[in-house]
Amino acid sequence: MAGSITLAIIKPEAFSKNKSGKILARITEAGFMPISVKTMKLSLEHAARFYEVHKNKDFYEGLVEFMCSGPIMAVMLQKENAVEDFRKLIGKTNPVDAAEGTIRHDFGTTLRANAIHGSDSDENALKECNFFFAEHERFYLEG
Repeated sequence: MAGSITLAIIKPEAFSKNKSGKILARITEAGFMPISVKTMKLSLEHAARFYEVHKNKDFYEGLVEFMCSGPIMAVMLQKENAVEDFRKLIGKTNPVDAAEGTIRHDFGTTLRANAIHGSDSDENALKECNFFFAEHERFYLEG
């Protein structure tokens, strides 16, 4: 499945502002199929493990706290060339720098509250999807 899956996380601020439906509509209109969806509130431990790759960076603690500040929606997506296409759809990390029409430009407010997370490589997409979804919680489209 590598190359055809990616993970999206609708972040707490976008979720609390009831933007999840509009964001999911934008994602599906771009040809992505949600193959598993889960709404949850991350614990500090869960968020810390997910963002462990950033542990030595100055933004790590703030990011972990932010991701625990309210509910999130984790979405496993399937599409040919999923990671690269999804990165284009969501735009640059900072909404100020993101192109018009991208999810982060249209729904993000700050660098941290940029509305959505997207996997940055096929390898990380697989790890991140496995972090949130058990095999029995997903299905795959043929083809």
